[in-house]
Amino acid sequence: MSVETKPIENPLANHPVASHEQWLTARLALLAEEKEHIRNHDRIAAARRDLPWVKIDKPYVFEDPDGLVGLADLFDGRSQLLVYHFMFAQDWDEGCTGCSFWSDHVDAARQHFEHNDLSFAAVSRAPIDKLEKYRERMGWTFRWVSSKDSDFNFDFHVSANSEEVAANKMYYNFTVSDGAEEELPGISVFYKDESGQIFHTYSGYSRSGEAQLGAYTFLDLAPKGRNEETNLMDWVKRHDCYEDGNSG
Repeated sequence: MSVETKPIENPLANHPVASHEQWLTARLALLAEEKEHIRNHDRIAAARRDLPWVKIDKPYVFEDPDGLVGLADLFDGRSQLLVYHFMFAQDWDEGCTGCSFWSDHVDAARQHFEHNDLSFAAVSRAPIDKLEKYRERMGWTFRWVSSKDSDFNFDFHVSANSEEVAANKMYYNFTVSDGAEEELPGISVFYKDESGQIFHTYSGYSRSGEAQLGAYTFLDLAPKGRNEETNLMDWVKRHDCYEDGNSG
């Protein structure tokens, strides 16, 4: 007995087709918006750099494959540090799929930005042996440390603390919302001055990390865009989990 299947609707089937002159008119109008978008990006980047700083006084301690390290050690001789709050809870066997997608972009960029005084480290609450095993699987070479015995994740509001779990409310992305997630993603940036003082300069959460996703930048140029049918990143898999020959 055969089962009739409904053909998948092609969202591009009835897309407008125009002459080159009509296309050029529309393209020039879009170009004006793109230029304004770039100017807004530059303005926001400058405002981000102008934010006041908060001095870090708590002695955060992490674990890497060689033992215990402090926040200052993560700067690796540079004055700036970007920390990615990678979702990997202590009892998980794998890192978050979305965080893995984000992290796939790091090493290619890192070989450049490290030469412009910026270091990078991922921080997760999973034990270091789990982080190292997963990093080897993914083929990453960036620094990844465990915060399992530290308040770091809780202080930067990417892991729910006991009070938030009890209330089922969590402070995340600078607001309190219903639900207390075990792990959530984010980016935090720090500066270390010549005397060794460390300052928190910026944090971004939720979709704030999209600017670093080069794969999205490529897809946004194409007719289908990100092609997310139901939810944000619903098509994304760990890079070793895509089916062979799958073209979407």
